[in-house]
Amino acid sequence: MKIAMSCAVTLLTTVLAVGWGGSAAAADSTRPYFGPVTLNVDLRDAPRKIFRTREGIPVSPGPLTLYYPKWIPGEHAPSGPLQNMAGLIFTANGQTLPWRRDLVNMYAIHLDIPQGVHVLDVAFDFLSPTSGGEFGQSVSATPNIVDLEWNQVLLYPAGYASKALTFSASVKLPAGWQYATALEPHSGRGGEIHFRPVTLNNLVDSPLIAGEYFRQVNLAPGAGVPVHLDIVADGPEDLAITPQQVQHYRNLVQQEYRMFGAHHYVSYHFLFTLSDSTGHFGLEHHQSSDDRIFANYFINPDTNLVTAGLLPHEYTHSWNGKFRRPYDLWTPDFNSVPEKDNLLWVYEGLTEYWGEVMTARSGLWTKDDYRQALALTAATMDHMPGRTWRPLQDTADEASILYFVPDAWHNWRRSAGDFYAEGTLMWLDVDTKIRELSHDRRSLNDFAREFFGINNGSYVTVTYDFDDVVRALNKVQPYDWAGFLKHILDTKQYHAPLNGITRSGWKLVYTGQPSRFIKASEKLRKQLYAMFSIGLQVSTARHRRGMIQDVLWNGPAFKAGLGPGMRIIAVNGRAFTPEVFREAIREAKGATAPIRLLVKNQDFYQIYSVDYHGGLQYPHLRRIETRPDYLDQIISPLR
Repeated sequence: MKIAMSCAVTLLTTVLAVGWGGSAAAADSTRPYFGPVTLNVDLRDAPRKIFRTREGIPVSPGPLTLYYPKWIPGEHAPSGPLQNMAGLIFTANGQTLPWRRDLVNMYAIHLDIPQGVHVLDVAFDFLSPTSGGEFGQSVSATPNIVDLEWNQVLLYPAGYASKALTFSASVKLPAGWQYATALEPHSGRGGEIHFRPVTLNNLVDSPLIAGEYFRQVNLAPGAGVPVHLDIVADGPEDLAITPQQVQHYRNLVQQEYRMFGAHHYVSYHFLFTLSDSTGHFGLEHHQSSDDRIFANYFINPDTNLVTAGLLPHEYTHSWNGKFRRPYDLWTPDFNSVPEKDNLLWVYEGLTEYWGEVMTARSGLWTKDDYRQALALTAATMDHMPGRTWRPLQDTADEASILYFVPDAWHNWRRSAGDFYAEGTLMWLDVDTKIRELSHDRRSLNDFAREFFGINNGSYVTVTYDFDDVVRALNKVQPYDWAGFLKHILDTKQYHAPLNGITRSGWKLVYTGQPSRFIKASEKLRKQLYAMFSIGLQVSTARHRRGMIQDVLWNGPAFKAGLGPGMRIIAVNGRAFTPEVFREAIREAKGATAPIRLLVKNQDFYQIYSVDYHGGLQYPHLRRIETRPDYLDQIISPLR
């Protein structure tokens, strides 16, 4: 077992000795540090997507290197949005100081501090994105909402572990806006809130949401450890969470406690943003989660069904990913040591598995909802020809790149999403194998308590490696877990590992009728799922209707010459609509004539003939009556 706090000195010493591309980290380490850094972020111009930063950094005379956070925890990539920093000015004792960016590490800035200067004043604007992007590079503000990630709005001295730097932060909010964060407020008036000083790593780990329309729901009434669901929305109607939904989230908290047998936070805040205009994602933090989803989440059954797993996934990360973290994903600061993503199949894959299980155990999904979602995951991964050249392990190894690849040819190139989806199948395989080997006496729930249920109440990160995972599994149930895991991780084959589904008492089948989950997914995502039949995924959004998003490599549409980026104009002589497209596939079943598609490829039109006659194909799970129903046991609430 490796404990992050105990290895900080060793890691930091290595960093300072090696340096980074000529930066002044080693020189900085020899000077005493005068904390705390004062940080004021003015969010009153957030509706225009301008966040204004003012910092006061204690300094000593001589060379100084400042870092802008580069490796953002949970994003698993050097994704700090440096391109959105503008208007950077350094002053001291009323004088403007010159600066120069490092030519190798663009996230490092060099200055010389004059004699007699003890505080460096920093000012810059963070121009919050107006479109596109992933995570913190996506839209984070609307006229009624702001989502603040502190790493976007600060610089910090190089040569210090993030836990050695203290920040005294404050924010100014638009009049009348309410806020939520895991930070503890110290004082505030007139829309300005000052928080108690925290270390830099805790500050970056504690985002803030604020908005005109705000609601807080107590998810642990009467408990000694508070858990709150904090909601901001673009309109008051979207705050309409029902009593039943509240109970489901209260169930979620209890189910997580029962599985892990411990918690690792002083309090916990689900920071939940409901907007059609912000980015949509979840980003884990130790005592909170930054969760952003469609505005109608609570009031639209389809939206609620398809995205119900978001909060359970991010909440599970408080245990898996934040408290216990792969050793190579723990670094002394956010810049000097790159993260290595090789164990994301545990960090994200196991969290995805448990997150979906918890979605069912809490009541956010019915058992049938869970099975429908699992069937779609299994079918998607079972139509993944990229598995023939890129094993699951490599999708984790290259995650810092794969998070940002386009959707086109996903099934051939593979993406970071695969260690989530295939990770679900992998850990179901582990769970059912433990149950089978132990004759139903043990399960992955026991691994949860063994591996993540230690140090109750502590949120000091405890790191692990592959061997730690194997040892813990062997404590629960002796077996060749190293060989078992490596076989799944390193195998190159077209089809996905479905042994867990079969061992759980179910099998993947296809019919011509879509499940409720697929219908809701198509409606919400504005996509037409035909990957399991003709081999296409097509947009149904009004401005992109008929646009081919992906083509199954070597599938029927691929062999006909179709590719992503082309646009279907007509099907068998009729203008493209989703129903016309589906009907053409139905009519071709058992016939001999091909499906004829009029396609626009940039400024050129061409007719493509697709020789497919298998009809519509949608995935479902069918019960194997001769096997025990482990799946039902797994998703039943813990008592």
